Amino acid sequence: MAKMTKAQREWRPGMPKKRRSIRIMFASTMLVLEAFLVLFATLAVFGLQRDVISPVLIFGCGLALFAALIGTCAVLSKPAGPIIGWILQLVIIATGFLQPEMFLVGAIFAATWWYGLKTGMRLDRENRERDREQVEFDKAHPEAAGDGSAPAGGS
Repeated sequence: MAKMTKAQREWRPGMPKKRRSIRIMFASTMLVLEAFLVLFATLAVFGLQRDVISPVLIFGCGLALFAALIGTCAVLSKPAGPIIGWILQLVIIATGFLQPEMFLVGAIFAATWWYGLKTGMRLDRENRERDREQVEFDKAHPEAAGDGSAPAGGS
């Protein structure tokens, strides 16, 4: 039998499900998209500059950056996660020295990264407020909370 996670061991019937962070979901999505961007950019640099730069170096650096982007998804919930993400954004922009189009593409992805973090934090804050208000409503109206019945429809 598989080992149970801490959340599974601590769960009890009637406990509300913990809401996932939208900021982390947005940031993870951006990092995965950027990882695929790095793979395609690695192929472009290989095709255009394999006579100037060693193919082993091109693929080694490309795959290392790919792995760093994917690995950062695992630490986004830690305080250092977004900081590592920002560092990776700068690295992707710096790949423009190898392939000049990457300056623009990297800047666009960095702007999208910033927007995803900012919007995700705002949505997480709104969800926390909504959850707090729901708890207050449920305490004030215990007859409506937890009965599981849907409002009567007009059919």
